[in-house]
Amino acid sequence: MIQLVIVLLVCGFIGGIAGYIGSLMVTKRMSLMGGSLGHLTLPGITLALIYGFDVSIGALLFLGMGILLIWLFELRTKLPLEALTAVVFASSVAVAFLFLPEEHTYQALIGDVSQVSPVVVIVSVISCLLVFMVTRNIFPKIILSTISEDLAQSEGVSVKKYNLIYLGCIALTVALGVRIVGGLMTAALVAIPASTSRNVSRNLKQYAYLGMLFGMLSCVIGVLASSVTGVSAGPLIIISNAVFFLASLAFKKSYIS
Repeated sequence: MIQLVIVLLVCGFIGGIAGYIGSLMVTKRMSLMGGSLGHLTLPGITLALIYGFDVSIGALLFLGMGILLIWLFELRTKLPLEALTAVVFASSVAVAFLFLPEEHTYQALIGDVSQVSPVVVIVSVISCLLVFMVTRNIFPKIILSTISEDLAQSEGVSVKKYNLIYLGCIALTVALGVRIVGGLMTAALVAIPASTSRNVSRNLKQYAYLGMLFGMLSCVIGVLASSVTGVSAGPLIIISNAVFFLASLAFKKSYIS
C-alpha cells in the first residue's frame, strides 16, 4: 500500500507538469517534439539500465546535449525546431539500439514505476515544482513570441533566451516522463492532456491548469488500473488520457484558437 501511494505521488506530479507544459507545446504546435525528445532519451536510458543508475538521470544527460545541439543548430541554420529535433533524435535512436540489451527493451520503451525510492520521490517532486514555477513565469512571454516575435522583441522579450529556457523545461519534463511511460510515449503524455483541456477551456489560464489536472488524473487512474490488472502503468496512463480526450469532444467549446 505504501509503495502504491509513493508511485501515485510521483506519477501524479509528473503527469500534472506534463499536462501543464504540454499546453504551451500544443499552442506552439510542438507537441510531437515531446515524442522526438523521448526518443532522444533512449541512449541515456540504455546506459542507465546497463550500469544500474536512475533512468531519469541518463535521460536528462542526453536530453541536455540534444537540446543544446538543437538550439545551436537553430541559431546557425534557421530551420524549424521540429526538423532539427528529427535530425538529432533519429541519430540517437540508432545509437541506442546498437547497445540496448534485449531484456531491457520493454522497460526502456514503455517505462516502469513499480519500484521507486524515497529519494526518487523527493527529486521528482522538486523537479516538477521547479518546472512549474519557471514555466508559469515564462508562459506569457512564450505566448507573446508565438503570436509575433517582432512584437515580443519590441516589448523587451529576448526570444532566443526564453526559447532556450522553454526547451530546458521540456527536457526536464521528458526526462521525468520516461520513468512512467518510457521513451516511446512521451509525446502522448504532454499532448493529450493539453488537447483535452483545449477542448473545454474558455481562456489560457484554464487551458494551462486544466491540462495539469487532466494529466494528473490520467496518471493516477493509470497507476490504479495497473495495480488491479497487473498491466504496465505506462500504456494504461496513455489510454486514460485518450479516454478523457474523447469525453472532452462532447463538451468542446473552441474558445481558444
